[in-house]
Amino acid sequence: MSIRRADSLGGKAAVVGIGATEFSKDSGRSELRLAVEAVRAALDDAGLTPADVDGLVTFTMDTSPEITVAQAAGIGELSFFSRVHYGGGAACATVQQAALAVASGIADVVVCYRAFNERSGRRFGSGVQWREPTAEGAALGWNLPYGLLTPASWVAMAARRYLHTYGLDPGVFGHVAVLDRRHAARNPAAYFHGKPISLADHAASRWIVEPLRLLDCCQETDGGQALVVTSVERARDLPRPPAVILAAAQGAGRRQEQMTSFYRDGLTGLPETAVVARQLWRGSGLTPADIDVGILYDHFTPFVLMQLEEFGFCGPGEAGDFVAADALPLNTHGGQLGEAYLHGMNGIAEAVRQLRGTSVNQVAGAARSLVTAGTGVPTSGLVLGADE
Repeated sequence: MSIRRADSLGGKAAVVGIGATEFSKDSGRSELRLAVEAVRAALDDAGLTPADVDGLVTFTMDTSPEITVAQAAGIGELSFFSRVHYGGGAACATVQQAALAVASGIADVVVCYRAFNERSGRRFGSGVQWREPTAEGAALGWNLPYGLLTPASWVAMAARRYLHTYGLDPGVFGHVAVLDRRHAARNPAAYFHGKPISLADHAASRWIVEPLRLLDCCQETDGGQALVVTSVERARDLPRPPAVILAAAQGAGRRQEQMTSFYRDGLTGLPETAVVARQLWRGSGLTPADIDVGILYDHFTPFVLMQLEEFGFCGPGEAGDFVAADALPLNTHGGQLGEAYLHGMNGIAEAVRQLRGTSVNQVAGAARSLVTAGTGVPTSGLVLGADE
């Protein structure tokens, strides 16, 4: 999809299978095994076998290479394999890559996956501890000496400016945390199943990096999630209702860095999200009013508010009230704050469940889902729709 014109990808591919491991703080098994379990579960859900798969897509920063997963899962020859960079920003782009491969005839069935022991193993939230010099890491070098060492500290800079600009206090972020945990409390797969919180709980949680509290920060999770993508035509012969990919996009903004884009003209928005939003609305022909449920990447609560504003659901500085009013069903699985932190892949699965009518927090008549990926980095997004 060009930044300047609509593409022709929409309506040619669909998500037909979703599968996951349990979400935990200590899986007790390797990341490769988690990946294979999720892949096999997604294929079972789709009514397909490993022999049907000829493409795999995952993220960078992944310890389970495509060929290793293929071998361990019983998948044969591959005609397509790909990895997408920038952490959680890659989530929706894995589906975009799969859809591009299917639409162009390069592959017939592509599985997207993400699996890690992000709590019991390497914890992304611990931030930068040691790094070889690279061009990519140069931007971090301007911030690390001043103590900006973790994702929370990087987001806190933008969050503080957002509050100052719009005359808000940190309690506004609590609306996102309360919403996610309310949904997670009704989701048996969620780590925080049965554990809703209140605004008072949010306000009482300890500071991590002001203005972010503990309950503004996502979990660190062990687990795996996989998605199966094939053509819409083939999808109609499979047992599950397809989630048609109406639009898919990636986006990086001007003066983009990874989480530390502090030298832009302003810090109160997410320009990379705006790039994705323009493409998704143009490519799908939809507007915010057409969306029935939003699954927004919630590694930190302030960036959920900024995403709502960039996508045009409300005006600048108004997203806290928008969330508090339940103006749009959001993160009905509990999000990464409440269900699990799988770099957004579990959010895509929830969007599929909403379109199938099988979510534990089902939105009546849901036919259009917006899904976003990690923010503060080059990012991606999807609009999924029920088959018509």
